[in-house]
Formats: sequence, structure tokens, C-alpha cells
Amino acid sequence: MVGAAETLNEKQHFTYGDYKKWELAQGERYELIYGEAYPIRYDDVHGMAGPSAYHQSILMELAKQIAVYLTGKPCKVYPAPFDVRLFYEEDESDDTVVQPDISVVCDEKKRGKEGCRGAPDLVIEILSPSNTAIEMQRKFDLYREAGVREYWVVDPEHKGVHSHVFRDGQIFTRVFGHKGKAPADIFSGLEIELEPVFEE
Repeated sequence: MVGAAETLNEKQHFTYGDYKKWELAQGERYELIYGEAYPIRYDDVHGMAGPSAYHQSILMELAKQIAVYLTGKPCKVYPAPFDVRLFYEEDESDDTVVQPDISVVCDEKKRGKEGCRGAPDLVIEILSPSNTAIEMQRKFDLYREAGVREYWVVDPEHKGVHSHVFRDGQIFTRVFGHKGKAPADIFSGLEIELEPVFEE
């Protein structure tokens, strides 16, 4: 087994096969996007520090509401850390592995023991201070290309949600504030109560 820091200095393009062999320090996490390794950071000042209590509170409330809705249904919700191999290859040559804050996967064939094999149906990312506009655009393009059906970006600072639905080659975007309900387009009847999500 090779430590991630040593490996990253030796090689420029990585596959899932490389990724799963890394020995990471506690709290250290990476994503792969087209073979390039990106550290998952939550706080610019503290580098690899974990997510804030507020971030985790938002994540748990979203996951809870979605899980209640999915009870008795074939889809399952997975909070981070959860590996999503967007362009899955059985031989582990795929070079894109992300860890969305929340993934909802409906196709049982995509639910592998190591994570999701292919695009989830719904992806939710919760913004952190370290997120940049370039990074978020990269994720937006990536999820769209991979076949994610719906992508939410949750903004804790401004207490809002941007919902993007990718359908028939088009993008349908809606913006919600911190009150009322945010409906999921691809799941009939799933409406997220926003006040408890943004409660501090």
C-alpha cells in the first residue's frame, strides 16, 4: 500500500484502481475527476478540517427527509462519505470518483459494495467555504455529462437551494429560499421542508 502523498507526487493520471489503494490520514479524502486528484476541503483556513456542525446538520436533515420519503420504495439514499464512480468500468480503469454530500440511487445494479457504479439519480452538494466557482462549474458539467437526472446545490451561508434538472438535453433550474418546500422534480411527492434544513 502506498500513501496518497507519495503517489500523488509520482503520477499525474489516476484510476479507481489506484484510488482504492491509497492510505489516507484520518479525515483526508480525495475525489478523482478525469484522472486528476482533488483533495476534499471544507475550510480554507484549516485545510483538511472536517465539515462544520452546520454543514452536517443540513446534510442529516436532508438525508432524513429523503429517507422517510423513500421508505418502501426501490431507491436508496447515501450520505457522504460514499464513493460514486460516475463512469464505471468493471476493470477499475474508470478515472472519475466523487463523493457528493448526498446521493440517491434507484438502479439496484448500480449499488456496488464499494459505492455507486454509475450516475446517481439525484445528487446534492452542500457548499463549504472552500468551494470555488470553478470547482462547482466542473461538478455541474460532470454530473450532467454522466447522466445524473437532478442536481441540487445547497448554500448554507445564504440559506437557499438551486435545483437543476437535466432532461432531454435541456437544463431546468429553480431557486428556493429558506422557507417553504423544495420539490424534487424526478420523485413525485418528494418535497423538502426547508425551515428545518436551515435551522441553526
